[in-house]
Amino acid sequence: MNARAEDSALLATAEPPAAARRRIGDVVLDVQNISLSFGGVRALTDISFNVREHEVRAIIGPNGAGKSSMLNCINGVYTPQQGSITFRGKTFKHMNSRQVAEMGVARTFQNLALFKGMSVLDNIMSGRNLKMKSGLLAQALRWGPAEREELRHREFVEHIIDFLEIQAHRKTPVGRLPYGLQKRVDLGRALAMEPQVLLLDEPMAGMNVEEKQDMSRFILDVNDEFGTTIVLIEHDMGVVMDISDRVVVLDYGKKIGDGTPDEVRGNADVIRAYLGTEH
Repeated sequence: MNARAEDSALLATAEPPAAARRRIGDVVLDVQNISLSFGGVRALTDISFNVREHEVRAIIGPNGAGKSSMLNCINGVYTPQQGSITFRGKTFKHMNSRQVAEMGVARTFQNLALFKGMSVLDNIMSGRNLKMKSGLLAQALRWGPAEREELRHREFVEHIIDFLEIQAHRKTPVGRLPYGLQKRVDLGRALAMEPQVLLLDEPMAGMNVEEKQDMSRFILDVNDEFGTTIVLIEHDMGVVMDISDRVVVLDYGKKIGDGTPDEVRGNADVIRAYLGTEH
């Protein structure tokens, strides 16, 4: 059975998520009519969907569907030619990544961008940069208030390290860690920003079954214990159908499905996109 057929089978048979485990709130992120082009190539065409507070919202689709481009629009890496994005009632069209992060949106990337020569602790501490009030010189000198501030941030980071169960590696250079643990550090760095909305771009790519199970558990715990809203890109349909509350489906830059896992797995257009056939 090829990959598309396997995905289609999972769409048809996966169990629905335990969405009733917590209360889903009002819309916190509203994407309206986003279109994005690179020269003559249309990456996204008139995409609209929303994300509700405290939910796990998945974005799925075949390779090249525009999923990562959509996340890049949300967190300010790309500026769409058309459409708008509203976060907690504030609509923006031209925001850079730092401004979006200051609003409470954090992001992990498909390809790890960690500081490989730095320790786990220092990598996650880098996620606290936006929260620090002291100037760079004061931080470098660890003088007075700056030192006290750093200790408070370090305490917060130690909590994240405990939460992600990587205490034994806190002083290990990230480049020496197995890939699955590096992915955990990447998640920790994003959590250090204390985001209201967390964008995860294929957090389980390249992982084995056990690592995927661990990462799925951490994502659900972040959502449940921290109250963080999750927007997730993932290719593993079993994972998507198991942990997501709602799913939006893209294909060739267009939206072809949107709804609960049950609704999506029964959508003929979605099945066609994953099977690559009319039947």
